[in-house]
Amino acid sequence: MGKQDPKMMRQHIFTALVEHQPGVLQRVASMFTRRRFNIESITVGPTDNAGIARMTILTSGDDKTLEQIEKQMNKLVNVIKVTDLSKDESICRELCLVKLHCCDEKAKSQVMQYADVFRGRVVDVSPDSMTVEITGDPDKVDAFIDLTKGFGVKEIARTGVTAMQRG
Repeated sequence: MGKQDPKMMRQHIFTALVEHQPGVLQRVASMFTRRRFNIESITVGPTDNAGIARMTILTSGDDKTLEQIEKQMNKLVNVIKVTDLSKDESICRELCLVKLHCCDEKAKSQVMQYADVFRGRVVDVSPDSMTVEITGDPDKVDAFIDLTKGFGVKEIARTGVTAMQRG
């Protein structure tokens, strides 16, 4: 795959229903590696059917690359169904835990106010830090992280995007 024009690149979400078996995630990830496609984030979890898992893959590329990703995923034996979600037609959420330096009560109070504005929750407090849980679209998570960088970020854990079609 040659260099792509950055103007033509766009983020895209695919969901795949796959057999819930050992090695399936590795096979999907290997297909991306072999074809030189990048995975921005991937989440996997069980569905209401015990034998089926759902993968949500955030990737980027031009239209041709995105078309190839969908075709190649559909060729994999353990993949049952691939759905191409556009951000306009889907609900996208991400979970993020942000641990911040908070050495005094003023800083802790300010972090609690920011968490409240972003509809987050303080999930841990220690003498010198606070951990806030933020759930929402990735832009909201990024905005919270940017706003709180001034406190000093100790650690960030993000789940990656999960999504489903509206309606």
